[in-house]
Amino acid sequence: MHFFERYFSDWVMRCRIPLIVLSVIIVLVSANGLKFLSFDTDYRVFFTEDNPDLLAFNALEATYTKSDNVFILVAPKKGDVFQPAVLAMIEALTESSWQMPYSRRVDSIQNFQNTYAEDDDLIVENLYEDAPNLSDSDILRIKKIALSDPLLLKRMVSSNGAVTAINITIEFPGLEREAELDSVVRYAREMVRQYKVKYPEIDFHITGVAFLNKAFVEAGERDSTTLVPLSFLAMLVLLYALLNSISAVVGVMLVIIFSVITTMGIGGYLGISLTPASMSSVQMTMVLAVASSVHMLVSFLFGLQQNSTKRLALTESLRVNVQPIILTSLTTMVGFLGMNFSEVPPFNDLGNLVAMGVFASMCFSLTFLPALMSFLPVRHRKERQNSVSYLSAIATFVIKRQNFILITMGGVVLSSAYFASFNQPEERFLKYFDTSMQFRIDTDFATENLGGLYQLMYAIPAGSPGGISQPEYLQHLETFNSWLLAQPEVINSYVLTDTIKRLNKNMHGDEEDGYALPTSRELAAQYLLLYEMSLPYGLDLNNQVNVDKSETRLIATMVELSNVELLNFEKRVQSWYAEHMPAFMKTKGTGTLMMFAQIPEKNIEGMLYGSILALFVISMILILALSSLKVGLISLVPNLVPLTIGFGLWGLLYAEVNMALAVVVSMTLGIVVDDTVHFLSKYLRARREKGYSAEQAITYAFTHVGRALIVSTIVLMVGFGVLMTSPFTMNSDMAMLTTWIICLALVVDFLLLPVLLLKFDKGEK
Repeated sequence: MHFFERYFSDWVMRCRIPLIVLSVIIVLVSANGLKFLSFDTDYRVFFTEDNPDLLAFNALEATYTKSDNVFILVAPKKGDVFQPAVLAMIEALTESSWQMPYSRRVDSIQNFQNTYAEDDDLIVENLYEDAPNLSDSDILRIKKIALSDPLLLKRMVSSNGAVTAINITIEFPGLEREAELDSVVRYAREMVRQYKVKYPEIDFHITGVAFLNKAFVEAGERDSTTLVPLSFLAMLVLLYALLNSISAVVGVMLVIIFSVITTMGIGGYLGISLTPASMSSVQMTMVLAVASSVHMLVSFLFGLQQNSTKRLALTESLRVNVQPIILTSLTTMVGFLGMNFSEVPPFNDLGNLVAMGVFASMCFSLTFLPALMSFLPVRHRKERQNSVSYLSAIATFVIKRQNFILITMGGVVLSSAYFASFNQPEERFLKYFDTSMQFRIDTDFATENLGGLYQLMYAIPAGSPGGISQPEYLQHLETFNSWLLAQPEVINSYVLTDTIKRLNKNMHGDEEDGYALPTSRELAAQYLLLYEMSLPYGLDLNNQVNVDKSETRLIATMVELSNVELLNFEKRVQSWYAEHMPAFMKTKGTGTLMMFAQIPEKNIEGMLYGSILALFVISMILILALSSLKVGLISLVPNLVPLTIGFGLWGLLYAEVNMALAVVVSMTLGIVVDDTVHFLSKYLRARREKGYSAEQAITYAFTHVGRALIVSTIVLMVGFGVLMTSPFTMNSDMAMLTTWIICLALVVDFLLLPVLLLKFDKGEK
């Protein structure tokens, strides 16, 4: 190994110009791949193609109307929606909504297909038209119907009449999804903007699946255009403050840029589509590139401060750092590659991109950076004695107080392990966006008043074509719907039996006693046929009934539920269903809500395997590289302890672990091991090359690598800390926990690791 270190460092110095040229060529070739990068705008990207919940949802959408929609809420600032001016605005907005690109259906209280009998005829017409000319009695009639019909109440209008909604069903061609989505969102926003100007006395809110998809895009764009430059600038300023060298900052800046371009360019060539989750790979690559470079530069500047020549200082810096940088890069790559065990494809992409970024930064840090620094003018200051003395003081404290430290850390770890058990897999997919995003504000408003995007769907078979008209089927469907509405989690339901009961009432002279299910199949089929023949284009029953009338879809609007609460609800549904419903009507809940609810448990299970495998591989790498089973095993402890304490703190403060936090274990395993490797590398060099005792080697490690560890840790914390401000809570939560763990890793490596070495490495050199 020593031969390789010396040969490699000499080779880099001999081949400086070719290495610089080669680095530039690699970056230029990679840059061409950036044009192939795309951004996936569909929330379905969070699910694998063979995900059973996604397949079930896709099958449902293939049978019925698509669930992609724009949901516009209308809330008068004074009074309710049943005012002539407001009703007129709703009528106009309903008409305008039909012009939205890719709109297939528009539903509102205005075009609700109200039915009534006129002699022996069934009349089907809009609930109202020509709003400006409505009489007071007309408005009272409209209000009475809207606040009583189950197809409208708490679905299209709030129970107090203060809020109503227009729902535009969208069917994207899927040829250019990003452009298609942009056209819909632009039209909706411009349309609502115009109505806001015309009706300042009315508040508008826009949500829906289309805006959910757009929110993912906008969150990623905000991170890339705001947080990435901010993080980049913050790290450069911090590096200058810590290293006090413009040339060093320039070198790191180029390593960062080269690493990011190379990584994202290769990602483009590989056809990786970016998402808000995988977009954070840019920031992570930047941060980790700095970490690789810092150790090279700190050692180099230290050599200059010791009056060494630039070439000798660079050669020595390469010699002592090539092994730990390669080791830390490999272990970091292993940690991020472990994210491929995640059930969420964007995290697979994130892990792979960052792993490529770490490899690229390793190569540039070990070749391009020293080659470049050999040509740049480097000004340096004499080493300040206090920077070494305080590190020596920490070493002395650890050596003298090792028993106290060991007992204290043991207590902290045990307490943290207990608090870590408080963490539960929780997923609230609409909470992925913080309240700085308009989508979140609008969606919360929708949830509070009408339920919004929280819907659970049941496709309920009738057993045979035309079977939905069977009285037995309709009665069972009605029983199920009644039970659902009695559950505290359900706000409203959209079910065929409500329509059929209304039609039966109409055909019985609109008498209240007639509001019941028909007693014969022929009557039910006849009523449905009459109704369907009278419905205008775009407002048919395709959203409720399949083509051969062998199945209907029930949609339950839910209160806001976590994944655990929803899964418990579905278990209760299935238990009741098995007891009260015939076997041929077997069904299960599906929809976006259910899809996201299923992720956490599967994701945690996958990441558990990934983390265990990553830990095993990292352990083997360290044992082999350090040529010591004892030291290799010792190194595992300071890598696991920060994770335990970090998740303990999270359990104490938050106790909810979403899909993003599940990947933190594998990810941070690769990051926190870096400090351990660099400390052990200097410790073992002192033990083996200089013949130092364990106590002397501890002091040597502190004084020779302590500053670099502090600098790299601060830089990592700042880099991830900026990501904590992301409006996409997946990224911000992941960054917060990672920042905690990185900080804890330095504390553990400065306190617990030396104590373990003092206790268990007395005799070996």
